[in-house]
Amino acid sequence: MPDPALDIERATVGRVTKRLMPLFCLMYLIAYIDRQNVSYAKLDMVHALGLTEAAYGFGASLFFIGYFLFEAPSNLILARIGARVWFARIMFTWGLVTLALGFTQNATMFYVLRFLLGVTEAGFFPGVLYVLTLWYPQAHRARMVGLFMIASAVANAVGAVLGGLLLDLDGTLGLAGWQWVFLVTGVPAVLLAPYVLWRLPDGPTQARWLPEGERVWLAKVLDAERGGAVDDHRGAWKAIFDPRVLMLAGLYIGMPLGAYGLSYWLPTIVKSFGVSNSVNGLINVIPWLLVAVALWLVPRHAARHGASAWHIAGPCLLGALALVLSVIVPGATLKFAMLCLAAPAIFAAQPVFWSLPPSFLSGPRAAAGIAAINAIGNLGGFIAQNLVPMVRDATGSILAPMLALAAVLVVTSVLVFYAMARLDKARARAA
Repeated sequence: MPDPALDIERATVGRVTKRLMPLFCLMYLIAYIDRQNVSYAKLDMVHALGLTEAAYGFGASLFFIGYFLFEAPSNLILARIGARVWFARIMFTWGLVTLALGFTQNATMFYVLRFLLGVTEAGFFPGVLYVLTLWYPQAHRARMVGLFMIASAVANAVGAVLGGLLLDLDGTLGLAGWQWVFLVTGVPAVLLAPYVLWRLPDGPTQARWLPEGERVWLAKVLDAERGGAVDDHRGAWKAIFDPRVLMLAGLYIGMPLGAYGLSYWLPTIVKSFGVSNSVNGLINVIPWLLVAVALWLVPRHAARHGASAWHIAGPCLLGALALVLSVIVPGATLKFAMLCLAAPAIFAAQPVFWSLPPSFLSGPRAAAGIAAINAIGNLGGFIAQNLVPMVRDATGSILAPMLALAAVLVVTSVLVFYAMARLDKARARAA
């Protein structure tokens, strides 16, 4: 016999997903390409600007400092003025900065523009995570975060192909290959901004395409999950200092550190195998396709069987093992195979992790708390893009940095069990 409650849940979630997630995924795909294009531009840009590996890594990492400083303020502004205007502003300004990177003249200009890219993009990823709490009940959020993050895997795959091909345009119209990388990847963000301003609703009440019955059901479920609490912007920033938020922020550092450390350095590792720029880009598609599969499967397994610490810690441990093996096993093929295993394992831990903050935060407090976790955690990207070339320079080995990333992932997996035990105890006390 049909269950009316289940039917309206499926219809509502399905309709929201079809309307919102393709746009969110496209926006994140463009954002991630613009964030990671430096890993391909680096192959020529280091020599063109006369930088060392460590100096270039420092410049690339300044993105995360701008991101850290402006993440929480950006998300609090979003909570006040709505996703439509704020996401359009974010896209337009980060696109302009990416275009400007194509005309970098020296190291100082590179450092300033990478910092500004972090400032302009700050608030997008946590902003989407916050907006998902306005549209989806708790039971569906991990799957939606996984679906959203698939865009990062697709972005790495598309960016790999584009990066290799654009570098081979060196000399076309008098521009260097690394300039083409920034110019071509910066245009889509600028062009998509007006569409976002036109089509994206701020919330369910502004969505004309959502039938009244489904809008009422969604409001009722979300209100019940919040315990009837009314959204209050006053004091929302205090969520940043919630001990649970700070604990998850410290835990999260290891995940971006592993992810950015690998994605930033992977083109350099493949280049050391003696392949051309175009072949390098094509080969680098493989690990990111596997990341997309992992981001699809792991959240669904967690939703079906119940999310546990193993859905976060397990992939981290598998990623650490694969990174260690990439250094130990002989031959370029086996080494690359281990890196192809490490990439999906590292990324697959994150969707279930991001289902944790909304379990104790809602409304503007969720906007502030999620932004704080992402801002502090993404300092792992700053650390990674300095740590990896530092280890490379100290050891003279292209693959030695993978051991450092593996050690971080092991520590992260241990902390996951501690953090989830603390959250379970806090929920039990509240109950």
